[in-house]
Amino acid sequence: MSRKSKVSTPAAGAPFELDHFLPFRLSVLGNRVTRAVARVYAKRFQLSAPEWRTMAVLGRHGAMPAHGVIEHTAMDKVRVSRAVARLLASGRITRRADANDRRRVILDLTPTGRAVYTQIVPLALAVEAELVTDLTIEERKVLEGVMRKLESRSAGDDVEEDIEI
Repeated sequence: MSRKSKVSTPAAGAPFELDHFLPFRLSVLGNRVTRAVARVYAKRFQLSAPEWRTMAVLGRHGAMPAHGVIEHTAMDKVRVSRAVARLLASGRITRRADANDRRRVILDLTPTGRAVYTQIVPLALAVEAELVTDLTIEERKVLEGVMRKLESRSAGDDVEEDIEI
């Protein structure tokens, strides 16, 4: 389902307004929010953001292959691989061969990893609550709807193909 979008080009010589460019703003905001949440778990649990994201996905969705973590987090393969290696070394996750496909490995939280996950979740939710404290209920609903639309639209590989200049 491809929808072509006619994009107007900026006037010749017009400056590129980076501070108004949505991808840049979302990236900066994402980095700031990640740092805010990371302050909760980094020092106390010695976890990096990719490690926490990996644990959060496994904690929420259960055992899965590494590509499932990649799909849920949109992290690149190298970042997930490094996070998995550190989590295996710290005893927070396990890796076992898939019974149906011996070439594929399944990741899961260990009891230690599950305990860390259950301690971090309420702390992360408290940071989230603090971040949105100045938003009204209506603004939160609008934000959720806008994010859902942007996530859906950006998940497709055909975004670039849909643009006509």
